[in-house]
Amino acid sequence: MTDTTAPSGPEGPVTLITGGSTGIGAATVLRLLKSGHRVAATGRDAGRLAALAGRAAAGDRLLTLPGDATDPEAVASAVAATTGRFGRLDHAVANAGFSTHDTVADGDPAGWRDMVLANVLGPALLVNAALPALRGTRGRIVLIGSVAGVKNTPGNMYSVTKWAVHALAENTRMQVTADGVGVSLIAPGRVDTPFWDNRPDGTRPPGPALSAESIAECVAWVLSQPEGTDVNQVLVRPLGQPV
Repeated sequence: MTDTTAPSGPEGPVTLITGGSTGIGAATVLRLLKSGHRVAATGRDAGRLAALAGRAAAGDRLLTLPGDATDPEAVASAVAATTGRFGRLDHAVANAGFSTHDTVADGDPAGWRDMVLANVLGPALLVNAALPALRGTRGRIVLIGSVAGVKNTPGNMYSVTKWAVHALAENTRMQVTADGVGVSLIAPGRVDTPFWDNRPDGTRPPGPALSAESIAECVAWVLSQPEGTDVNQVLVRPLGQPV
């Protein structure tokens, strides 16, 4: 993909990413910094965020914000800190989330509660908190969905949450498009990240997988689209994934 990101303001666009300390989120932070963005990254693990900052070596172009993406006050504070540091907000990327890797028949409802909060409430909180700033810049919201949000599998509770994220994306698009705010849903297939680390058997599923960097390229491409172009859904699988 060719990077045609145009700067927003004299120092480049400003992007806030939740769940930015690992996996797709961390890869996206690094990719956007490379493109000249100024980036704010949230995450629950302050140590991982510090490690990311060390890898990025981006100086004051990277702001790390430890916090919980399911906490309304933490999300609002992250948006305020981002605009306070950089003076604007051009993009908000709702990436934080996880899977309990179980089904409605055999899963732990306590785990489902946490997953629903992270995967569904978290993105909604980011939209809510970021919209005033994004209306001011005619910016863009990116929600990280999943192929599991368009393909049902037996009893899959993670899939249920991602169907909700896909609905959130379209409902939000309908509400904010007249304000000049874009909404993009990126729905990856299987990606080789720590997402799989809490599977009951501790293994990755068989078959091909994308890299986190390949999804970061998709985010960068969406954010590079010219003014007036609203890419609403990108569905991306590794070659060879049949479902």
